Formats: sequence, C-alpha cells, structure tokens
Amino acid sequence: MKTFIVFGCGRFGSTVATRLYDLKNDVVIVDSDQEKIDLINDNVTEAIVCDLEDEKAIGELALKNYDVAVVAIGESLEPAIMAVLASKEAGIEKVIAKAPSYRFGKILLKCGADKIVFPERDIGFRLANNLSNDNLLSSDEISKGYSYYDFKASAIMDGKVLEELNLRENYNFNVLMVKRNGENNVNPDPNFKIKESDTITVLASDKDIKKFIEEN
Repeated sequence: MKTFIVFGCGRFGSTVATRLYDLKNDVVIVDSDQEKIDLINDNVTEAIVCDLEDEKAIGELALKNYDVAVVAIGESLEPAIMAVLASKEAGIEKVIAKAPSYRFGKILLKCGADKIVFPERDIGFRLANNLSNDNLLSSDEISKGYSYYDFKASAIMDGKVLEELNLRENYNFNVLMVKRNGENNVNPDPNFKIKESDTITVLASDKDIKKFIEEN
C-alpha cells in the first residue's frame, strides 16, 4: 500500500483520490474549499482544509510521510508551484502535476515535478484518434509526440506473421504486445502469427500513427 497526497479537490483531483482509495491506498486530499472537502471526506483516508496559496499551511502537512504527491491545481499557477516545491523539498519521491497548458506544465517541471499530465488535451487527443479510425481502439500519450496505441488487427493482417506486416519498416512502430482471448503476448516474436481478432499494442510517434490511420 502506498501513501498519496492530492492537492486540489476539483473534478480531476477528486477522481484520482477516490480511485486510489478504492484501490486500497492511503490517500489524503487537501483543498481550501470546505464544501468540497465535506463531499469527499468519506471516500478517502483523510480530507483536510488547507489554504493552497499559503506556503506555511502547505508546509504543515507532514509531506515527508507520503510516497507520491498529485498536484491537481490547474486553475492557478502560484499554489501549484508551492505544492510542487513543498513536496520535493519534503523528499517525496514522485510528484505528478496537472497542467492546462504546455507553458503551465513547463514551469511546474522546472519547479521539480516529475511528470505533467494534461487531462483535457489527452482526452481530446485520444477521442480524435479513436473516431478517425474504427480499428484504433485506444491511445495513451507518454510524452510530447509519442504514445501507446491499441489497434485491432484488420482482415488483411489475418494469418500473417508480424514480420510480414512491416510495421517497423513502414511506420516505425515498436510492437509491445498482442492481446488474444484475454491473454497478453508481450514482446512477440517476429514470427508470431496474427489473427483478425487480435489487439496489437505499439509505441509510436503521432506523425507515424497519423500515416498509419491514413493508409489503413
């Protein structure tokens, strides 16, 4: 079991906190809004009212006791910066921060955040990709310009081995896994034979997945 502290009780922060708690983790969430804290109080380990723009108040949260901090303050830069700095200064190993823009995220990275997430942009990115091609099942951006993609094997792929598909040669895809009947075949051999019902997971650039979508 890990211990998490979540700064910010908006839609994103509360969703992360309650899900982490459901997964049997120790989760503390803090927010300056008493009403939001009251609403989430029964769904986390502890919910604390804290002025997120008060550096001293944040410093009194015993941050050294947490394994991970999630900074879910996307509306105002100053408290997000303070939460990131205080978390890193306390020695929290991993600090993940929400950002509404690349500029916002870049600043938080410079302040010490280990990872930046862009919830609205990422959802829109995945939705657009999924809508553009019926075989593309899901996508998850891991860094700017690169993502994991799941796509359904098409009829023309049926019966061919991976090497014959030329996914690396034509699209620079790194095939990570092939899912079949609930079984995950990780790092499949080039001679692995594909079936039409398979789901193929690849790591690819946005540029290359765009080419793949246009040609398939």
